[in-house]
Amino acid sequence: MNDSQLVMKFGGTNMGDANAIRHSASLAARSIKQGVHVVVVVSAMAGVTNQLLSLADAAQSGDIARANDEIAAMRTRHFSAAQELGAAPDSETVREIREMHETLRQAVYGVYLLRELTPRSRDLIVAFGERLSAPLMSLALEQQGLRAKHLTGGEAGILTDTHFGNARPLANTYERVKDRLTGVMSAGVTPVVAGFMGETEKGAITTLGRGGTDFSATIIGKALGVDEVWAWKDVDGVMSADPRVVKDARNIEVLSYGEVMELAYFGAKVLHPLAVTPLQESQIPLRLKNSTDPDFAGTLVHASTTNEPGRPVKAVTAIRNVSLINVQGAGVLGVPEVVASVFTAIARENVTLLMVSQSSSMSNVSLAVPSMDAERTLRALREGITGELKVEEQPGVAVLAIVGSGMRGQRGVSAKMFTALAQSDVNVLMISQGSSELNISVAIDGSEVDLATAAVHNAFNLGQAVVAN
Repeated sequence: MNDSQLVMKFGGTNMGDANAIRHSASLAARSIKQGVHVVVVVSAMAGVTNQLLSLADAAQSGDIARANDEIAAMRTRHFSAAQELGAAPDSETVREIREMHETLRQAVYGVYLLRELTPRSRDLIVAFGERLSAPLMSLALEQQGLRAKHLTGGEAGILTDTHFGNARPLANTYERVKDRLTGVMSAGVTPVVAGFMGETEKGAITTLGRGGTDFSATIIGKALGVDEVWAWKDVDGVMSADPRVVKDARNIEVLSYGEVMELAYFGAKVLHPLAVTPLQESQIPLRLKNSTDPDFAGTLVHASTTNEPGRPVKAVTAIRNVSLINVQGAGVLGVPEVVASVFTAIARENVTLLMVSQSSSMSNVSLAVPSMDAERTLRALREGITGELKVEEQPGVAVLAIVGSGMRGQRGVSAKMFTALAQSDVNVLMISQGSSELNISVAIDGSEVDLATAAVHNAFNLGQAVVAN
């Protein structure tokens, strides 16, 4: 029996239906049967998280019939997956799925009665996706002849603050996770943890933000001091651009923690932006692997970075559906406290700032925020800042970023990017370069994002294999 330990995370597409779950279970079983201790962390079945969010909104707006129809459809989907995975109608799994849907129905009915959806009740509702998929994965592992036990994030020991919708693990989480999961594993049982969720000290369910299952996996990885965390995806690890937009996008073999955080932050749907932080402290590598080609190495993320000569940029990525918020007022913005009040107003609303740019005359500040947060941002700014300031939204924008640690101290990188954009007639609305020199980002018109991505990818020859010297 070897002592190696892995955390394996399976995303929504790898949990899409009974076949996908069975395949994912076989990937975990492959390692377990070689004597590796594995903790499995699962996302909701594909599409379920969005379904839960929309039925919660339906209940809040008084459309309880639509909410109930969605719950019934979800119930059928989970039941048939359980059945296809071999669960008898009177089995523990089926009973559990039935009870969970009943609890979900009651929670949604409460929202409907109050016509109020608080961040706390939204978390309770949206976490059902993972709570329902974990028993299915347990079942699939048992069909492979293994013993498995599924747990919610809270039962696995993940304790968070009360920042519902975007909770962060508390310091004592790691000890708790270690205690709880080591106990299960030492009995020869594989833990299956519902990702994306934790609980507060009072036992209220919290979620860790979009893509939070990655975060659950890395929190558990750090707690157990595992050899590696594997995130199974449906692509070959991290690509040099979105393969749906750029046909010759290639797999990136090695990335540093910093590069992957920048990529995640700038919209590459590779990982939760905070997912690497627990690993960074303990230097645990993360591997992004393709579930359809399990022998392919994928992308390895670890502490040091490798820069190929003549290849300063590793990837180009884009965030769509962005709005620019322009704050203008002659001379007023030069006053430090006015600038401070702008950022305080935004911090209070917990809005993600994608880019910030201030004109040298100090008469305007432009902020790029996700369009879904634009309304809140405008309101916060109009209420939160004094003085003769005009606040306007410019919707329909995208942020394009190039990422790579090879840009550090390298001349001409931004020139090459801007030339590529100019030659494609893409108009740049705003520019920002991080002091870490890991990225350069620009705001452009949303309709030109695919064209711009392809042009920049091409300008840096990212589609060509690196020729070894």
